[in-house]
Amino acid sequence: MFGSASIHETRFAPASLVCAALSAICLSPSTAAAREPAITAFTAACFNKGYTQQRITQAMEHAIGGPLSFDLTFWDKALAPAPNTSDFHERRCEVAFAGDHTQTAIDALREKMATPPVFGHKIPLPVTHAANSGTALIEGRELLRGRTAVIQIGTRPTQTGIETYIIVDRLPANWQDQLQ
Repeated sequence: MFGSASIHETRFAPASLVCAALSAICLSPSTAAAREPAITAFTAACFNKGYTQQRITQAMEHAIGGPLSFDLTFWDKALAPAPNTSDFHERRCEVAFAGDHTQTAIDALREKMATPPVFGHKIPLPVTHAANSGTALIEGRELLRGRTAVIQIGTRPTQTGIETYIIVDRLPANWQDQLQ
């Protein structure tokens, strides 16, 4: 019993009890995401506007404290030409990294999108996007100034195994006019 220890005798809770308690506290989505640098970098930088390829790389490296250990695809047609990209995409930020981390990524993105300033609100998925076989989450978000974003998280096979991808695409304000 913990209450019967004398002044000179200290008793501790069993290690398994301490570990369980710490796991419940320490493994919140944001903490779990911090253990995966790509998720941390994505949530720190991909929702910010005005970034160039160089600037987003710097922001991600700052967020994770070192060089990128994952694949980054980034372009923003509002700032620089992006040849060989769809007319329905004005901007893309994508990270891809080894393993299946979809639930951790979903939890981290939901937390980030709900944190002020809130990242738009959920809308029906634009016809410009569709789920792939490995998609775990895909949703449209209505942004300011008539913009629409699509968030997608999933897995896909690679030559070395499976990788998780996280994408946010921003569509131009007139994307619906381009369908006609």
